[in-house]
Amino acid sequence: MDYCDFSPVRVAVVGGGAAGMMAAVAAANMGADVTLFERNERLGKKLRITGKGRCNVTNDCDRDTFLANVPTNPRFLYSALAAFTTADTKAYFENLGVPLKTERGNRVFPESDKAIDIVNAMKRAVLDAGVKIINERVSALVLENDRVCGLRTGKSYEFDRVIVCTGGKSYPLTGSDGDGYRLALQAGHTVTPLIPSLVPITCEGKDCRAMQGLSLRNVGLTVKENASGKVVYRDFGEMMFTHFGLTGPMILSASAHLPDIAPDKYTCYIDLKPALDEKMLDARLLSDFSKYQNKDFINSLGDLLPQKMIDVVVERSGIDPRKKVNSITAEQRHALVALLKGFSLRMTGFRPIDEAIVTKGGVDVKQVKPASMESRLVSGLYFAGEVLDVDAYTGGFNLQIAFSTGHLAGESAATD
Repeated sequence: MDYCDFSPVRVAVVGGGAAGMMAAVAAANMGADVTLFERNERLGKKLRITGKGRCNVTNDCDRDTFLANVPTNPRFLYSALAAFTTADTKAYFENLGVPLKTERGNRVFPESDKAIDIVNAMKRAVLDAGVKIINERVSALVLENDRVCGLRTGKSYEFDRVIVCTGGKSYPLTGSDGDGYRLALQAGHTVTPLIPSLVPITCEGKDCRAMQGLSLRNVGLTVKENASGKVVYRDFGEMMFTHFGLTGPMILSASAHLPDIAPDKYTCYIDLKPALDEKMLDARLLSDFSKYQNKDFINSLGDLLPQKMIDVVVERSGIDPRKKVNSITAEQRHALVALLKGFSLRMTGFRPIDEAIVTKGGVDVKQVKPASMESRLVSGLYFAGEVLDVDAYTGGFNLQIAFSTGHLAGESAATD
């Protein structure tokens, strides 16, 4: 008697991060027999440290706003974002027992402020869906007649579909060291140039080193192109000086807007007192100078500036540090106001890619079907998450891309 083989589709997911766990659960919930390969002993190793350990899971905005925050290949994400929206992400974690909250800029976090709650919830979902977990590093795909039919670790495994969700090259200690690009190249895919994004920035001179460790809150940042004077980025928030230059939320965001950074191309200007215009700041200086009129200039700025910044500002002002405050001229005071409203630093480059939050570049999306995340070159091979040449600014957008592409790849692999 003829009969039909109703055995489930065998799906391998390579990588147990945000995209990989989402893909595994989505495929299993569609009836596939799913095995998740993760080289680390624990799932979600990088996810545990995102958002300074708080995990900005998504951004509660509409599709157009979301795509405006994706500088690289936003149109590729239309289908994935339609299939699994930011609202779906919120509902997903609420249903997994993780209450969420929305903060400034529509950034969504767990109420606990603990990334581990997101990781544990996703891991429980993986196990509850019946996904098998194998802690081995995938060394190669098994390909036959332009179709994937398995993979190799130290052993060989047969599968009907393989989803590559290995992340980028940032944070290699978490396992994101470029494995997915190697697998993509083996399958004949193009990998676009890999550069760091959402990464600290190096600066010229000795001033940053002199102030290293100093965090500034509620300051303004403007980045201008030196040749044209054009403003390429403007923000308000938090940043920090380091021995090499600058880091912190505003700086990481700025880096995503400067893909062609080079020495002498950009200068950033820090407004140390954005709540005060020049006239108000001048009045504030007059008040402080009146208070400390018999003191040396260098000893008159403690009410206005952090201690670590005073020596640098005094040197830049050109005012003799031992000059009595009551003899400082109006011209010198006005120059000091301009310095405090536009403390400048020349940006020279990015820190190494292993210090970046996100990798810009990856598997060329022209070779991937946006409606399913399946390779156009190799049947049964899918990609999701940071391994793709899609990246976004800070604010929960990159994790949402991982969840949306992972979910779509998982469902497509189980049903195509």
